[in-house]
Amino acid sequence: MTLPLSILDLATVGRGESVADSLANSVALARRAEELGYGRVWYAEHHNIPGIASSATSVLIAHVAAHTSTIRLGSGGVMLPNHAPLIIAEQFGMLESLHPGRIDLGLGRAPGTDQNTVRALRRDPRASETFPQDVQELQGYLGEETLVPGVNAIPGQGTGVPLYILGSSLFGAKVAAALGLPYAFASHFAPDALEQAVAAYRAEFRPSGQLGAPHVIAGVNAIAADDDAVAQREFQIVKRARLKMLVTGRRRFTDEEADAVLETPQAAPVHQMVKHTAVGTAETVGEYLDRFAKQADADELMVAHQSSTLEGRLRSAELVAEVAL
Repeated sequence: MTLPLSILDLATVGRGESVADSLANSVALARRAEELGYGRVWYAEHHNIPGIASSATSVLIAHVAAHTSTIRLGSGGVMLPNHAPLIIAEQFGMLESLHPGRIDLGLGRAPGTDQNTVRALRRDPRASETFPQDVQELQGYLGEETLVPGVNAIPGQGTGVPLYILGSSLFGAKVAAALGLPYAFASHFAPDALEQAVAAYRAEFRPSGQLGAPHVIAGVNAIAADDDAVAQREFQIVKRARLKMLVTGRRRFTDEEADAVLETPQAAPVHQMVKHTAVGTAETVGEYLDRFAKQADADELMVAHQSSTLEGRLRSAELVAEVAL
């Protein structure tokens, strides 16, 4: 496979770990990714989700950037309805000023949380309805000409931080195509509309000042290990975690209870979420990623290494790099 490879780091807080441990792990993964030749590492904005420490996405990017040298870092993504476009322009303009040529700004339309947390964020739930206009306003702040007369992002103005549209439906694909921006599909957890959305994006793409031709980034999970049995055990841990996240009010499943539920039809949503997961030895994972890239009609793969420990994620990143970079 000759496609560029990147990493989505979920900033997982593992069992027995603190948030500080998780952030140190993110630095370690980014440093190793840089050494291995991955193109970029992205972090996603999530709120009020136990086990994910990337809520203050721009702060995490700044921290990791200060501990790396060349790899691109960005958001995968900032959930724009949670923020005023000017604030995001200032934050990412600051990051680009501190780390020139290394910052990406991926933008999503979902809130990245539940409705109670949306209210706690003091945002109007209808904010997602103006997503295309907000993207354009943000783009203006980062360019040379603001769309809001007399209001400039300082820092931010003229930095040209590249924008990416994230999505898991036709809506995001059409926004990205209309604005001439790269499109990243969240097939690592929402695979249903992958082929349809990518086809729509490619068919409707209009070149822009940022991008002359369509560019598709497809998300995929990977658990690569030296032994297939080890990889399969890690995959079971991942599915247990997804089950516990989805089943509200019952977050204290034992492993045995979770495994039993995963064998029932009620667990179908969990299995669908992890549909695009490469599991096994380096060769097996490499073959899977090659098939997936063709299926997704992707120009780049964004790999979420899903092992439950830092050591497992680092080894997965190393093995995938051996066969795909």
